[in-house]
Amino acid sequence: MAVDREQFREILKKKGLKVTTQRLLILEVLASCPDVHLTAEEIYDRVKTDYPEIGLATVYRTIQLLLELHLIDRINLDDGFVRYEIGNLGTGMSRHHHHHLICLKCGKVESFQDDLLEKLEQRITVTTGFKVADHEVKFYGYCKECGGNVIEKNEKSE
Repeated sequence: MAVDREQFREILKKKGLKVTTQRLLILEVLASCPDVHLTAEEIYDRVKTDYPEIGLATVYRTIQLLLELHLIDRINLDDGFVRYEIGNLGTGMSRHHHHHLICLKCGKVESFQDDLLEKLEQRITVTTGFKVADHEVKFYGYCKECGGNVIEKNEKSE
């Protein structure tokens, strides 16, 4: 994601926030690795290299603030850790068309950038009056490196 420090400054100002080094660095870290899904401790380790005086408590408070403002998203990948990723910074909405592919063998997580659930969401709204604001989809299987292609070949040969 190509978002520079000046764009982050403008986003924070529009949200009515004071522009701080900590906030900028956390946004920059998450934007620089959009498919890595970092824990708070991993964010802290990366920010600390450029800003050694930052504390872990400051990182947690900043993450909470950025979550409340919908600038970052919280993800649970069923690995016992809460992880974070950059959100849709300009819209105030989370990244809706974004799913995760989780390998059952190696634990690798890949992002999948397509959304085939829009029609289902529309049908839910029409049928029930319930307006879907967001959804989270996780697919569990095997990545290419762990035999995903082998499983596919075996299924084709049946």
